[in-house]
Amino acid sequence: MRPRTLDEFVGQARLLAPGSPLRRAIEAGRPHSMILHGPPGSGKTTLARIVAHASGAAFEEESAVQAGRAEVRAVIERARQRRQGIAGAGGGKATVFFLDEIHRFNKAQQDALLPAVEDGLVTLIGATTENPYFEVNSALLSRARVYELDVLQAAEVLVLLRRAVARGECGDPARIDRSALELAAEWTGGDARAALGALELACEAAGDAGPVTVQLIREALQRRTIAYDREADNHYDTISAWIKATRGSDPDASLYYLAVMLEGGEDPRFIARRMVILASEDVGNADPHALGVATAAAAAVEHVGLPEAEFALAQAAIYLSLAPKSDAAKRAIAAARRFVREHGAQPPPPHLRSSTRSDHGYDSPHAHPDHLSAQELMPDHAIGETFYLPDDAEAELRARLEAIRRARGREGGEPGRGPASEQYATPTRAESANPPDQEGGGSSSQL
Repeated sequence: MRPRTLDEFVGQARLLAPGSPLRRAIEAGRPHSMILHGPPGSGKTTLARIVAHASGAAFEEESAVQAGRAEVRAVIERARQRRQGIAGAGGGKATVFFLDEIHRFNKAQQDALLPAVEDGLVTLIGATTENPYFEVNSALLSRARVYELDVLQAAEVLVLLRRAVARGECGDPARIDRSALELAAEWTGGDARAALGALELACEAAGDAGPVTVQLIREALQRRTIAYDREADNHYDTISAWIKATRGSDPDASLYYLAVMLEGGEDPRFIARRMVILASEDVGNADPHALGVATAAAAAVEHVGLPEAEFALAQAAIYLSLAPKSDAAKRAIAAARRFVREHGAQPPPPHLRSSTRSDHGYDSPHAHPDHLSAQELMPDHAIGETFYLPDDAEAELRARLEAIRRARGREGGEPGRGPASEQYATPTRAESANPPDQEGGGSSSQL
């Protein structure tokens, strides 16, 4: 059932649009080395074979799971013989070398490909479900173009299933329930290989002439395929979506992405860790109880485990979604750390050090009304600096802080202004309304 031409190929309309670089290269019969990055069943192997066929090149295929240096050397030697026109070796033909799951090769194995690729002895087409910029050597990437394949839509998978039925792959097309094909297309998460495999199993189960029903497709699939990989992009994309949905106060979206992770087999401890981080990073003192809920959910995961711990995770997801949001604590510590990096860590005033004696003049706040002392607590170089600015969601804390500042002699309760306060001031509410993405590359907190 594998398509053999671009006209038969289904999906990847963006990548193979008329006039696109890849389509022009295929139609001209002049392939170049490339890395095809995409989910399972999206057409990577099929596209590699079409490239080789269109160029008239010999097609060599290996899987990095099974192949080693010996197999790679053998492929390169056959390619050399073809170039030299040795009889029986397909003399004069170019060679397209398709290496499936190229990310499985280590650095030394990938480096072994470089001379043959650089010399043009082989046109390398690597396929991977992992992010090639993380898993493929930069030297190899510099000699190949990276193309990203999209997950197939259910309608595109349905085209392939109907084509298989029309070609008689399941006997008489009339015995196929149309709803069964639609279910196979919808339940396989864009994996054409899985959908065709399910159809094949259902046809075998139905016998030579029996009807292929929705129930047979259900049994062949067992359960809907969840496109999720705990080590790949889906892992990061889904947790990023959960964080943004929860930060956006949408409990339904938060529960949806939580369910995707649980169904995909995500480590519940990873989810719990992100909940604890979000409780301080995005809720903070707008609702101090949020951190307790999140840490309790993390404890439940450790003590109870799945499947029952999903109730605690769901409870925490709902609570965090509906809690008022404030990132004031996050901005405050960021501003304080920037100040320390720039100005260094100066010794505390003598009256605050652990060796404090009565003659150093420490003034205990408990000796004053409201337990407040006007004594300066900052080192000299930081006097007047303000790092914490409570926002709208922390109105009670803001009112208390203003009262404290007034009692300590700051007129009107306004933040002090030291020599570097303008440079290190925390963002205004408008400036922090769209904080930088913390879940992609360059996140300040590790995923």
